[in-house]
Amino acid sequence: MIDIKKIEKDAEEKMQHAVTFLEESLSHIRAGKANIRILDGVKVEYYGSHVSLSNVASINTPDAKTITVLPWEKPMLKVIEKAIMDSDVGITPESNGEIIRLGIPPLTEERRKQLVKQSKQESENAKVSIRSARRDAVEFVKKAVKEGVSEDMGKDCEANIQKIHDKYIKKADEALANKEKEIMTV
Repeated sequence: MIDIKKIEKDAEEKMQHAVTFLEESLSHIRAGKANIRILDGVKVEYYGSHVSLSNVASINTPDAKTITVLPWEKPMLKVIEKAIMDSDVGITPESNGEIIRLGIPPLTEERRKQLVKQSKQESENAKVSIRSARRDAVEFVKKAVKEGVSEDMGKDCEANIQKIHDKYIKKADEALANKEKEIMTV
């Protein structure tokens, strides 16, 4: 017999993963102030393999408009600079021979609107995942009812799944609202 509580737990886990992924995606969207997370996607050639930038350098934000990258090995300076240039960060690195500085330019109104639109798309993708997890869980519950679980238990489980769904949709909306506020704050 199918375990109803396991269906709820699995659905909630999938919904939690969707919200976590949304928050991770939103953190990589540049909001006009220095955030070292925008460099998370930068990979550097290091002794024959591609590694994350944070594995070969110290990354800091000395102020709200600057990110500094201090390579642990001096020969890596040019490699890191090239990796940042080739990435989709969209900021030109400045090097003084020891440290790389990334000046975060202020966002134009048009660019802010594009970033909000991108954030909304990320949020919608997360909501689709959450709805999909709910749909799959409800289908499992209906299958369980056909296999002998009482209808009352099935209805209760569906109601619980809907409550879990609503909770995670709300979390996705809150994450989007926070990111929108961050992007639109000048």
